[in-house]
Amino acid sequence: MELPGRKRMMLFSGSANPPLAEEVAGLLGIPVGGVERSHFANGEIYVRFTESVRGADCFVLQSHSKPVNFHIMEQLIMLDALHRASAKRITAVVPFYGYARQDKKHLSREPITARLMADLLIAAGADRIVSMDLHSAQIQGFTVKPFDHLTALPVFLEYLHAAVGKDMVIVSPDTGRVRLASLYARHLDAGVAFIHKRREPDVHNESAALQVVGDVAGLHAIIVDDMIDTGGTVVAAADLLRRAGALSVRAMATHGVLSPPAAQRFTDSALEEVVITNTLPVPPEAAGLPNLRVLSVGPILADALRAIFTEESVSALFMGENA
Repeated sequence: MELPGRKRMMLFSGSANPPLAEEVAGLLGIPVGGVERSHFANGEIYVRFTESVRGADCFVLQSHSKPVNFHIMEQLIMLDALHRASAKRITAVVPFYGYARQDKKHLSREPITARLMADLLIAAGADRIVSMDLHSAQIQGFTVKPFDHLTALPVFLEYLHAAVGKDMVIVSPDTGRVRLASLYARHLDAGVAFIHKRREPDVHNESAALQVVGDVAGLHAIIVDDMIDTGGTVVAAADLLRRAGALSVRAMATHGVLSPPAAQRFTDSALEEVVITNTLPVPPEAAGLPNLRVLSVGPILADALRAIFTEESVSALFMGENA
């Protein structure tokens, strides 16, 4: 008996960011798959897919936004359900990867929770993981399964060419992001500077910007990072850059976590603009900020998922810049 070759792509969304999933599905020309969700009285999550997934190439899109642990658990349960329903291949699409900042030990007796996250996704049934602009690229090596690391770089470069044009300097908010700043600078023919800062290893979400290293006077400063959480780092950096003679200061980050008091800090800061993407939903308290701009990574995700489904190169979409 011989069956003609059949391949079916299905995209499912968790509850964290349905608008992004709808956008990606629209670009792929497929509907978002049906999912029934409910909760037991004690808060346990129930998930059931409302259509057959047998033999399908299934993608589960879920950003690990607040409440982080709920959305992680929801995605794990969805992956498990697909595995038990005989999906042919299951891909966990995680635009924002939870616990990515815990990618190594800073102090004794600490966990490496980013590795635990990879283990959980694979144990739940994922055959592949897709994420975007990880806090640390080494997270790709935390599993033997394929791990596609996408980047929002093309979206930001297009925006900067249109909004600023020239006379730019790319600023790393600390020494750990100099490589990222250099990548932007190479594409924009711009200089690079960085902020020397001090962060206590046992105090989270707090840092002290000390000085600017590099020439920023008379230039439009662009601070680049993977995420903005409480905003303390970029706001302190913006103040330093303006005092150092920068014409304007913008902060760009793929993931806008924007935990309080980020919105208030942006309002009172020297930042002309904060540019993020829609990998995470914008919190209500930040949604109306006049200096907040949200760019879409839907086309990037759609192109990557299409390449995975058709067995084509993902890195070719980014000319190798997603390593």
